[in-house]
Amino acid sequence: MEARARLTQIGVPATKVRQLVALIRGKRVEEALSILRFSSRPVAKLVEKTLRSAIANSVNRDATRPVDPEQLFVKTVFADEGRDLKRIMTRARGSADRLKKRHSHLTVVVSDGQN
Repeated sequence: MEARARLTQIGVPATKVRQLVALIRGKRVEEALSILRFSSRPVAKLVEKTLRSAIANSVNRDATRPVDPEQLFVKTVFADEGRDLKRIMTRARGSADRLKKRHSHLTVVVSDGQN
């Protein structure tokens, strides 16, 4: 059984999130959580929060068929581009530069390997 969790409008570019989620893709949930817990990247806390939400969604999804959290693995995890906040920074001699503050969306899917 699959369960998913989605976190939208993370204030981190998708390229930086993709570097981290590549480490946990296809791993067992306990191993993925330990990788995220000891990662030095600030976005690791947001990815860990989303992974824990997907685990909770899987456990609480169907009361007739309980799921053991130790049997779960990260089936799919990906980061998509979000919207860009456009800001202006003043420069010398009255000119201005445009800044793009990039955002991303994170999706985590966990599965126990059964349909």
